[in-house]
Amino acid sequence: MRWKLMVLPVMALFSIGAALTARAQVTYSAEEGKLPFTVGAGFSDFSDDWGIKNPRQVGITMWVDWRLPHMPPLLDGLGLEFEGRDVNYATPSYLPGHRMDTALGGPIYEFRRKGRIRPFAKFVMGIGSIDFPSPGATYSHDTRSVFEPGAGADIRFWSRFSARAEYDYQFWHAIFGPHDLNPNGVTVGVVYDLGRSSK
Repeated sequence: MRWKLMVLPVMALFSIGAALTARAQVTYSAEEGKLPFTVGAGFSDFSDDWGIKNPRQVGITMWVDWRLPHMPPLLDGLGLEFEGRDVNYATPSYLPGHRMDTALGGPIYEFRRKGRIRPFAKFVMGIGSIDFPSPGATYSHDTRSVFEPGAGADIRFWSRFSARAEYDYQFWHAIFGPHDLNPNGVTVGVVYDLGRSSK
């Protein structure tokens, strides 16, 4: 008989629990979708910081940004960026084989998550690989830790597509002796937002 007395309260608790769970799963589509990622690619024009002539090369950059969900208001624009860059094209004739590749990741902060123009700043770090001409020597490649602060903006132009422009300054620590190598340049490209509303 006792179990019959428990049926009504248990059913009531089950119904309330199911209703609360269903309500908690509702997400406003105008705020954020299920995938808080932005992906994109662009073309880079970099100063190599190499010798007296300081040559420039161009390359390809790819981005994946992850917006951290459920952050307090002060940190609402915080996310993580993963960036890959290959500066390998338009190599000057006096630097045959010169190439710089980086794979970096770190925090990125969007100053305005909503709106058509979203400026950002970032500080990414990781690994850099460099190939350089070295006539008559076996040392023509090196790998180093790379640190890169940068700033830029995304400007939405259609649906979930935005144009991205950014400036980055790299630190390749003690690449030749005690001095850092500081390649720097501008990257312009297009990013696609997988989660944010297109409105």
